Amino acid sequence: MKSPITTHVLDTAQGQPAANIHVVLEVRRTQESWETVGEGCTDTDGRINNLFIEPESVSPGTYRLTFNVSPYFRSQGVDSFYSVIPIVFTLDDPDTHYHVPLLLSPHGYSTYRGS
Repeated sequence: MKSPITTHVLDTAQGQPAANIHVVLEVRRTQESWETVGEGCTDTDGRINNLFIEPESVSPGTYRLTFNVSPYFRSQGVDSFYSVIPIVFTLDDPDTHYHVPLLLSPHGYSTYRGS
């Protein structure tokens, strides 16, 4: 089964995909607790297409993608303002694909719901 949540990281400062960024996917279980349900590293195209440990167990709820960007910027020889970037979003329909891209630069980022 294809992962219902995927991501793509683009380094907008360099105009290329951002490879080897470690990403953790968590689901909120209570107001104060998160459970890791998947993780991976972006490939040479900046993508992770299979984040879930068990994709068949996805359910509606609040999810968080956390991008550890510090090692990526260090490998580029670039100082960065951000070390970790969390993106929190709501998954309403587990049968729908959720693509969450991250557009990254050393001093800013943006995200959106992709297709």
